[in-house]
Amino acid sequence: MPIFHLATFACDVTPPDGHPLCGGWIEPVRGVDDPLKALGVILLGLEKPVVLCTVDWCGLRNEAHWAWRDALAQATSTTVDHVAVHCVHQHNAPFADVEAERLVEGNPGAPHSLDLKFFDEVVRRTAKAAGDSLAHTHPFDQIGIGKARVEQVASNRRILGDDGKVKSIRYSSTKDPKVRAEPEGLVDPWLRTLSFWHGAKPQAALHYYATHPMSYYGDGRVSSDVCVVARQKRQEEDAARSQHYFTGCAGNITAGQYNDGAKTNRPILRDRIYEAMKAAWKTTERYPVTDLAWRVEPVKLPPRQEKLFGEKESRKVLEDPRATKAKRNNAAFQLAWLKRIDRAIDIACLDLGKALVLHLPGEPFVEYQLHAQKLRPEAFVCVAGYGDGGPGYIPTARAYLEGGYEPTVALAGPESEEILNRAIQKAFGVTKANSDNGNRTDH
Repeated sequence: MPIFHLATFACDVTPPDGHPLCGGWIEPVRGVDDPLKALGVILLGLEKPVVLCTVDWCGLRNEAHWAWRDALAQATSTTVDHVAVHCVHQHNAPFADVEAERLVEGNPGAPHSLDLKFFDEVVRRTAKAAGDSLAHTHPFDQIGIGKARVEQVASNRRILGDDGKVKSIRYSSTKDPKVRAEPEGLVDPWLRTLSFWHGAKPQAALHYYATHPMSYYGDGRVSSDVCVVARQKRQEEDAARSQHYFTGCAGNITAGQYNDGAKTNRPILRDRIYEAMKAAWKTTERYPVTDLAWRVEPVKLPPRQEKLFGEKESRKVLEDPRATKAKRNNAAFQLAWLKRIDRAIDIACLDLGKALVLHLPGEPFVEYQLHAQKLRPEAFVCVAGYGDGGPGYIPTARAYLEGGYEPTVALAGPESEEILNRAIQKAFGVTKANSDNGNRTDH
């Protein structure tokens, strides 16, 4: 039987006072409620080490995402295509796009989005933590899989009218009681927990759930917010087990139906996630690990074709001192996206036999997660979104016609749905002919 080992690492990535939050769109750091961390698991025993890293930041786009992956690859003696880095996506946290910040710095008066020296330092420290962890590896011979339903957290924020167009938007905090009272809509209500074991001893637990992870934000208080605070609560009650949290396909999912923005809701929502983490652990079933596989499908997502998203218009907005912070910085993000458009994004799958872990970019709609589960109904499918944030939101093709908020800031075109679904299918080892019933073709 093959011998597999893992190592876990952690690094503090809390931004200093005055650092921009959420890409400079909201109040900068005025204080810290929760320290932010980069946490990772390194899997050994495949042809190359595989690194799974989650960062308590809002996002890593384009060059920022590459830099983090490259540093981790070098530190762990693997290649960049074997490194998956994802953000939790709470908003009182940094949002990093290195090229966008350079563009901002070239336009006096434009709001800064990132401290480049701080960014380089946390990437360096995280890579060092990963490299150092390889001196303390642990064997594993089983995986555990368990899931539990999360009650009253996730809701779909796109509420359609009778004409099929978006009539209301349910943000993470929704004050209008009529909008909150709308039906929950399409969600994935299940929190899934994947764990690694050696005999009867658990070595690490990875949790996956699809919702925007915020209760409130914009007050300058650095926070890991709902889902990471739940992760930390699990960690504190069992320090021997390394706890990790990945946000799934939550581009159109928020807690808006159950959250009016009151600060008292944060611990309530936290505990609902925490209880699901505990319940998923209780349902865990263990299976021997006989083989691991890592598959990567590179994709190129097309840019938007509308004039509003073009280089000329974006540069005009970036240079306009009368434009809002959000519009100027989003223009910089758009220009950075157009600059890297020919560089592919990796869609990766960790195949553990009984379980599959899919790694996706941007802010994908929940439909991608449900599609992945349908492709392999016999498997325990976990999905991590918020990898390379370059494309921003990744709606379905239909959503561009329905309207609403997300298509106004989605940087990739509606053709992306077909491209992404095809890549997921290949990463899962499913042929086109068998995609409707989910039959495997690799083994």
